[in-house]
Amino acid sequence: MTGRTTPSDIGLPVLRVVLGVIMAVHGTQKLFGWFDGVGVKGTGAFFSKAGYPAGETMPTIAGLTETLGGLGLILGLLTPLAAAGIVGIMINAICVKWTGAVFGLEGVEFESLIMAAAITLALAGPGRFALDHFLPVLRDHRPVYGVLALGLAVVLAAIVLLLRD
Repeated sequence: MTGRTTPSDIGLPVLRVVLGVIMAVHGTQKLFGWFDGVGVKGTGAFFSKAGYPAGETMPTIAGLTETLGGLGLILGLLTPLAAAGIVGIMINAICVKWTGAVFGLEGVEFESLIMAAAITLALAGPGRFALDHFLPVLRDHRPVYGVLALGLAVVLAAIVLLLRD
């Protein structure tokens, strides 16, 4: 890495790591019951109640997406895809939780903030200090990578939402 370090080179990794840890923790709660989670069976009951099919398959997919997306963000590895996975999860979370309230116990401000942070990382890239810089295609982040990844996230989130009862 050559050149001067910019404020974005420092700030983006902070955002990546904090968001990545939050998402990896939520994913491992679903998958393994860690951090006071309920594991696949407990999460499956919630997913079934929310209208998702395939009791344990959907929470496994969600848990893997959160865990792997979170780890990808922490490392700055495949950042546009990692961030897009989190956006897809948050689209579903907001749709399931939405009651018309933005703030309060029934609000979606936390999910909205997570989604905004993930969109920011998908579009802005991981910052200078990331494993993406060792991958030829992602070495020089271009916003089009984020746009394409986010488009994929929206399409896949819509498909999953269409599977709900």
